[in-house]
Amino acid sequence: MPAACESLMDDIEDIVSASDPKPHDRQFAKQNVVPRVRKRNKNQVQEEPPADSTIPGTQKIWIRTWGCSHNNSDGEYMAGQLAAYGYGITEHPDQADLWLLNSCTVKSPAEDHFRNSIKKAQEENKKVVLAGCVPQAQPRQEYLKGLSIIGVQQIDRVVEVVEETIKGHSVRLLGQKKDNGKRLGGARLDLPKIRKNPLIEIISINTGCLNACTYCKTKHARGELASYPIEELVDRAKQSFQEGVCEIWLTSEDTGAYGRDIGTDLPTLLWKLVDVIPEGAMLRLGMTNPPYILEHLEEMAKILNHPRVYAFLHIPVQSASDSVLMDMKREYCIADFKRVVDFLKERVPGITIATDIICGFPGETDEDFKETLKLVEEYRFPSLFINQFYPRPGTPAAKMLQVPAHVKKQRTKELSQLFHSYNPYDHKIGQKQQVLVTEESFDHQYYVAHNQCYEQVLVPKDPAFIGKMVEVHIFEAGKHYMKGKPLSDSQVYTPSITKPLEKGKVSGLSEESKTLQNNGASSSGKPAEAHDQAIFQTAWGERRERTVLYILAVLAVLIAFLGLKLFDREVLGN
Repeated sequence: MPAACESLMDDIEDIVSASDPKPHDRQFAKQNVVPRVRKRNKNQVQEEPPADSTIPGTQKIWIRTWGCSHNNSDGEYMAGQLAAYGYGITEHPDQADLWLLNSCTVKSPAEDHFRNSIKKAQEENKKVVLAGCVPQAQPRQEYLKGLSIIGVQQIDRVVEVVEETIKGHSVRLLGQKKDNGKRLGGARLDLPKIRKNPLIEIISINTGCLNACTYCKTKHARGELASYPIEELVDRAKQSFQEGVCEIWLTSEDTGAYGRDIGTDLPTLLWKLVDVIPEGAMLRLGMTNPPYILEHLEEMAKILNHPRVYAFLHIPVQSASDSVLMDMKREYCIADFKRVVDFLKERVPGITIATDIICGFPGETDEDFKETLKLVEEYRFPSLFINQFYPRPGTPAAKMLQVPAHVKKQRTKELSQLFHSYNPYDHKIGQKQQVLVTEESFDHQYYVAHNQCYEQVLVPKDPAFIGKMVEVHIFEAGKHYMKGKPLSDSQVYTPSITKPLEKGKVSGLSEESKTLQNNGASSSGKPAEAHDQAIFQTAWGERRERTVLYILAVLAVLIAFLGLKLFDREVLGN
């Protein structure tokens, strides 16, 4: 569309009024009208809209997500809604008509990648919709001008934003979800979703947090703590298992703070979830800050010892210096962190504690950094996320006196060398372990599994293993993994769950939508990997069938009306 024809609006509400049907309404308004599924001739040529069509719902969309598992869950939800409406979701950016870029604001490099992707999309004349924490936190940045934005709490309306963008409008939807003035956790959990891995369900249990860390930009985007009700989270877990998921990840900006805003807590939620986890499936907890886990150490130890819960916890320390922690406003001291780790290591045999460290925070001295090195040397964390400090715009830490760049770089290098100086898994060679196989390795040479402590174990690529529990013999160990050989006398354990959805299939569709989608896919005679095109054709065919049904309904009304008139005449005539 020529630039002169495009309209720039402050908010999508200027175009879509409250009385207009929402995508969810459109999808489920058909529940009382079930069209008869027609068998199509396999040789029949499918009608497709013209390539330059601007009819919303007929285009292909490429979705790119940066950042945490919470962001990845948001991306899966947006993909699911768009696919359910009829858009084709493609893994090839060059084939897409629109790029949906889901950003992360934690570190400067992630935002740089996001900015470069926007520039590339514009160079290739792609329509663009921006999502995630960057535009939510700073929507008025110069490089975001004139582009459509969907807020982190508004992902349930992504179809509307994409529709208007396809039409050539620039719209923004950045509001907060509230109920009687109280902030809600975000979009509904029962929305359609396309899982990146059909075996793994990511559930955000709350958004935002209670902290005010001086370096954190995410708080500007995600806001204050807002938790989902326990019953909604349990229902989401049940649905996931019914769709063949064998592993659930709980995620949020701080899982430990869950429930404080709604009168409950994390252990209460976890015990409810444990009740619905099938045998052979596993639950993985997300990141929790030390202050909130301190209050529930006894209960958390019991939960982490449960056979269907990974003995794994991500507890970021950031620094081992109390003065640096105070400047960060982390709300705990290093003694608190050690108390949590020591307690859990004593009560949960073999537990994996992952942590984060920031190198070169403003004001960090050589002595402060040495304290951090001592902490890593003492605990030898098997999983350590090392981050060089980057000042984020608008944060208090950005205004503090900065550590010179070369010093930050040197400290990051020194800590990395210490981390790589020890091998955490060498002592496990020769052990027998039960592992759950969930994905393929990056080099496509192995399947990736995890043992009870969520340590990575590589196993042979036998399709019979995927999504199953396997007993293996550990014969090799590296820095980040072990290698396991399946025991000849062991049986592959199948979790008591259904067959997982095919990759790219939409979770949470109504039975009617599934029928239409499967009919479109099967009638085309194309394999599962051509799923994007099948959705494309199904959507186009569904609109055509709806039009025919509408015309037939009108004709039926007219015939009935004329028949009634003739009946009246005959009765009156007699």
